[in-house]
Amino acid sequence: MKAVDTNVLVQALREEMPHHRKALAVLRRIATGGEPWALPWPCVYEFLRVVTHPRVFDPPTPLDVALADVATLLASPSVIVLGEGPSHARWMRTVLAESRTTGNQVFDAHIAALLREHGVTEILTGDADFHRFKGLRVVHPFSE
Repeated sequence: MKAVDTNVLVQALREEMPHHRKALAVLRRIATGGEPWALPWPCVYEFLRVVTHPRVFDPPTPLDVALADVATLLASPSVIVLGEGPSHARWMRTVLAESRTTGNQVFDAHIAALLREHGVTEILTGDADFHRFKGLRVVHPFSE
């Protein structure tokens, strides 16, 4: 199963982004396809933080528009939304210890731990930092 990272969501929503068309096509294909795909809750919150932030986008995406976009994703019949379960603390320790991740990269480690906890083996992302995490195949959807 593959997961979708925040940067794909942002690229798909914001038309001025350089990979907007590609990200939107990839996201539509995944969301309307029959194969299960994963959406980590931290990516949903980060998406909302980024697209509605006035220092990131001028003008920022109105919250109602961003929430409607999230609702559309959550309505996908094949989406599995990932959150922390009872074994998450073990996965957090494992991922952090294996990758020796600290500081700002801990957010990505959180996502990687969620993916491993739920058996997700692939992430669609433009973020090369995910290569540091064992057990994940990193796919750059804008270069396909």
